[in-house]
Amino acid sequence: MAKFNDIINSDKPVLVDFSAEWCQPCKMMPPILKEVKDHFGDRIRVIKIDVDRNPALAQKYMIRSVPTLMIFRRGEVLFSQPGVIPAAQLAQIVQQFVGN
Repeated sequence: MAKFNDIINSDKPVLVDFSAEWCQPCKMMPPILKEVKDHFGDRIRVIKIDVDRNPALAQKYMIRSVPTLMIFRRGEVLFSQPGVIPAAQLAQIVQQFVGN
């Protein structure tokens, strides 16, 4: 958990995909996240957290359904939304937090 805290305390926005192996909608997220990461490059970090392997994190951030996407910067939750988000919509959301 210390490593996760180190990551989300970054000055760079961190997009976290809380997911699970058994979750069918979660399987739709990797190409969406790749497209967003490719668009923003080094201006954002994207990580995936398996809620079954990290139950303490899932509990701490009150993850009630997967996938849930969250954006952190300096340890603060800037955005949180459950469900699959299309790449174009997710890019618009991320744009608010990465600056120019």
